[in-house]
Amino acid sequence: MTEVSSLTGRLLVATPALADPNFDRAVVLLIDHDDQGSLGVVLNRPTAVDVGQILAPWARLAGAPGVVFRGGPVSQDSALGVAVVPGANPAPAVSPAARSRQRAGRGCPVGWRRVHGVIGLVDLDTPPELLAAALGSLRIFAGYAGWGPGQLEEELSDGAWYVVESEPGDVSSPDPEGLWRAVLRRQRSGLAMIATYPDDPSLN
Repeated sequence: MTEVSSLTGRLLVATPALADPNFDRAVVLLIDHDDQGSLGVVLNRPTAVDVGQILAPWARLAGAPGVVFRGGPVSQDSALGVAVVPGANPAPAVSPAARSRQRAGRGCPVGWRRVHGVIGLVDLDTPPELLAAALGSLRIFAGYAGWGPGQLEEELSDGAWYVVESEPGDVSSPDPEGLWRAVLRRQRSGLAMIATYPDDPSLN
């Protein structure tokens, strides 16, 4: 099998042509991507459920809005924590074979596993007080988005997604509903123009 060039840590931004309602104007942070498949969380789907209702110990660490986010259509009864640790030493890009060693490297507090730069996954079974001092921001997601081997590559070939670099602030955007436009607007390419695409093209 041909080795897939990893997109872990980058953003998938739904194109206006993507018809799946689960991902309409979605911004997905890819947490894992290799030849075995892909996994990510949708960053811009806040729910009305407060974090305190399902994970009370973590509620005070969750950034505003302090609600659970709908991470994707898979396993919505499970929770994932994604957090930024400003003091974590961003590691340089490495080969997929070395990625596990990178994640376990220095600068990673107990209960936090680096995904990309200062963005990582939180083990929600860890006592929150062990991470409180290190966390810069935290988001809790119900469910995730998943793709089997080669599935995401097919969607990329079909023009369903734009792939762009993530920024730590994307995880904790105070305006998640505006994240799709904000991410596109900051691109130094023709993608910036897509940010003005109307919600309903038929009204344009």
